[in-house]
Amino acid sequence: MNQSRRKLLNAVLFFVGKARKVNTTKLCKLLYFFDFTIARQTGYPAIGLRYHAFERGPVPWDFWAEIKGGKVPDDFRGKVRINRLEKDTNPDYVEFRFIAAERPDMRVFTPRERRVLEHLAEVFRDATAADMSEITHLKNTPWEKTYSEQGRHAPIDYRLAFDKNSPCPPEHAAGRLDEFFAVLDNFQVAPIR
Repeated sequence: MNQSRRKLLNAVLFFVGKARKVNTTKLCKLLYFFDFTIARQTGYPAIGLRYHAFERGPVPWDFWAEIKGGKVPDDFRGKVRINRLEKDTNPDYVEFRFIAAERPDMRVFTPRERRVLEHLAEVFRDATAADMSEITHLKNTPWEKTYSEQGRHAPIDYRLAFDKNSPCPPEHAAGRLDEFFAVLDNFQVAPIR
């Protein structure tokens, strides 16, 4: 398991262990907030998942495809369980709840990443995915810009997280992002199998 994949697994374990009622939608939003918060601060995402603008919010498409239908990826087996939940209000819509079977290895994260993980878990501990949608769907967020300008399922560019008030200036972020994703692609160390 490469470092990006370890970060993904341990971020999932962390959020599932710290937040309540983590279903697929809530987990996707937590991962999005984690990656985009770190990217906004440093110019590099924490994990490096590639997000797309789904109707319900940002989705790390490739990871979502791995867990779609409640499937546990082979390298996550024994560490994470995924249980099917049926919603009474819409019998055609099935959601899945994530349960941590072990504690996360926090050593894979930088001190900054650990602080952001803790902050996100605290802020969204009791939030539902619907509550979190109110934030991801705000005007001028990366998801909203992508969804309204490019449409459903369009990739969300990390560059949309940067503005003149970002801790990492936009002019520095572009090069850092290009470099980060080139390393993931060229050395085949992306967080997705």
